[in-house]
Amino acid sequence: MVAGPLPAPSGPGKDRLRLWIRLLRASRTIEAELRDRLKKEFDTTLPRFDVMAALYRAPEGMLMSDLSRFLLVSNGNVTGIVDRLVSEGLVTRARRNGDRRTSMVRLTDEGTESFATIAAAHEGWIGELLGKVSEEDARRLTGMLTSFRSNWEGRE
Repeated sequence: MVAGPLPAPSGPGKDRLRLWIRLLRASRTIEAELRDRLKKEFDTTLPRFDVMAALYRAPEGMLMSDLSRFLLVSNGNVTGIVDRLVSEGLVTRARRNGDRRTSMVRLTDEGTESFATIAAAHEGWIGELLGKVSEEDARRLTGMLTSFRSNWEGRE
């Protein structure tokens, strides 16, 4: 049995459902394109880019636990990525105050330079992919989504 497309949601509250579906579709489409471009242009992955971006914003370094919390992923996911970045000389890892349980990680000079190159390309790709969104609309939508996030962020 072949099913046709689902009918568009209608009725009370369905505008929010349509919004969710559009946000999800847009996010997945853009993310897939970014993953593809990062692989082709820089032989890297989106998770590596995200780790490097977080560390770029914290030049003094971050605790591994803070890094995983910031990225909303498990410590195990971050550890594997950081291990590879360390082996490539892009990130350093040091014990915090001699405590074997906590590690501080930061970009090396080479990592900072490498990330800056990738980030510039990334910014250009985003500009291209969202080129039909005016600067005014981008600011307005960002503000709306920021206030939306504040409504649910921090719930346990």
